[in-house]
Amino acid sequence: MGKESVRLIANNKKAYHDYFIDETYEAGIALVGTEVKSLRMGKCSIKEAYISMVNGEALIYGMNISPYEKGNIFNKDPLRPRKLLLHRQELNKLWGAIQQKGFTIVPLKVYLKGSLVKVEIGVARGKKQYDKRADIAKRDAKRSMERAFKEYNR
Repeated sequence: MGKESVRLIANNKKAYHDYFIDETYEAGIALVGTEVKSLRMGKCSIKEAYISMVNGEALIYGMNISPYEKGNIFNKDPLRPRKLLLHRQELNKLWGAIQQKGFTIVPLKVYLKGSLVKVEIGVARGKKQYDKRADIAKRDAKRSMERAFKEYNR
């Protein structure tokens, strides 16, 4: 009864920057050929990946798993869409979430859990483009107030 080891393969920092994450789910990935070997070597990128629901199934697009160097004809296209393995209830929840305006599903992390490859996916709301500028303006105003307060107290 040992503790399952979890090893992070890829993290999507861009998703945390571009979206507010509301809920997270854990899903498996349907892999073929030498893709698991490439993932064990850490050759994966989910920076430009997104998840779409097609015919009641969740598919991940744009997930780049580099071909295994020692592979042969069993290497697959690195950018092919891959099926996510979720329960029907989870798929229904995700479908209901993305039907709401402004919500989407994004991959957050890819990791090995024991011998299985898992993806953490999140139901996310998009951030407005002006959010960052508003935060910068607030920070600058706060700094100028602190500077003025320091000079006044000298």
